Amino acid sequence: MFAYAASHSLLFALFAGYAAHSGALNVGTLIAVCWLGSFAGDAIRFWIGRRFGTRWLGSFPRVERAIQTAVQLASRHHVWMILLHRYPHGIRGVAGFAYGMSPLPWSTFLMLNFVAAGLWACAVVSAGYAFGQVSEKVMSDASSSLGLVMLIAFLGLSWVLSRKLERVLERS
Repeated sequence: MFAYAASHSLLFALFAGYAAHSGALNVGTLIAVCWLGSFAGDAIRFWIGRRFGTRWLGSFPRVERAIQTAVQLASRHHVWMILLHRYPHGIRGVAGFAYGMSPLPWSTFLMLNFVAAGLWACAVVSAGYAFGQVSEKVMSDASSSLGLVMLIAFLGLSWVLSRKLERVLERS
């Protein structure tokens, strides 16, 4: 789970929250692991961006454009970018590199990244956990409704078949 959180795998964290609802995982431990994984993944991407800059981007022109756009955004709106970059799919993978290429100090990045990773972990795992609760309720209600429908259908079919059997017996 740590590695998936480090790569910002939102769906896996949601499914893990669902699994925590079913009792397969401990929700507190899951949030902590997702928090640390998300924090570490962005710290590594920040380090790569800071260490290598734009030198490695020449062979990836599509990524280069995305990172350059993210660098411009990070230079102007680094607080909001760091707090929100984990949620939209398009910027999630390149933002950490962009922060490293921007003039943002390590200390500011690490502090904001720690807070943002915690918010992301709590939000995503809680959403998966809540989905588990809702789906359990819906399935329980659906199975109760299905059971009632099946009982009514069985009684109706029994009544129809008993009427036909009576007619067959009357003719005999």
